[in-house]
Amino acid sequence: MESPLSPTAGRCASYIVIPARLRSTRLPRKLLLRETGKSLIQHTFEAAQRATKPLGICVACDDPELYDEVVSFGGHAVMTDPNAASGTDRVAEVAHGMPEIEVFVNVQGDEPEISGQAIDLAIELIEKNPTAVMSTLATPIRSRQQLEDPACVKVVFDANNRAMYFSRSPIPRPREWDDALLHADPPHFFQHVGLYAYRREFLIQLSQLPRPAMERIESLEQLRVLHAGFPILVGVVDEPTFGIDTPADYEAFVRKWKNPPHR
Repeated sequence: MESPLSPTAGRCASYIVIPARLRSTRLPRKLLLRETGKSLIQHTFEAAQRATKPLGICVACDDPELYDEVVSFGGHAVMTDPNAASGTDRVAEVAHGMPEIEVFVNVQGDEPEISGQAIDLAIELIEKNPTAVMSTLATPIRSRQQLEDPACVKVVFDANNRAMYFSRSPIPRPREWDDALLHADPPHFFQHVGLYAYRREFLIQLSQLPRPAMERIESLEQLRVLHAGFPILVGVVDEPTFGIDTPADYEAFVRKWKNPPHR
């Protein structure tokens, strides 16, 4: 793999990896859907390119068809173990071959609306905290339906922006409900945005950490990190980004793409 250019002085050498799996369960072959004229993976790749801090970007593929798609639109693709247990493992596989990179950013392949500023913020959190090994993002929840939806992962964090817990349940759970809770400033509820930045050494170590019961119960691999006693820094962004998990999610994205609010 070619070495990237040298980082700007004062920055960590960072790199984006988009782990891409062809056989998704709820929306089969979603990364190759192209009702907009571009595949979903191309939309995500182009969105990630708007970040200014990373030195480069690649898609870690599990299938030759995905690899060929990325190459077809001019992206950089890498084949990874098709039996890898998670997207994190695919990112770690790429990291093994890039010792010159300090921070790797894991951008989900189904996040076509992720902003470049969000990616830069995740990297900045690690740059400004020399002891930090991992960061992620969150955005306020203003809808009760979203708060109650198990597909919407919630996060709570402390006064130093370190994650305390992630859950598919509403956290904190109000003892008595009041709609005003959704409109509080500062917000009470936050959706976890599925983007991570890791220091390379920790990323490689992460796959070796034992998988605790709470990770298996919630099906949230970030809980492995908290269970092992490592902090996760959380940056807050105002613009929510939603992954494409269902046909309805994709239809909504296509409508927005074809009819943008501002031309």
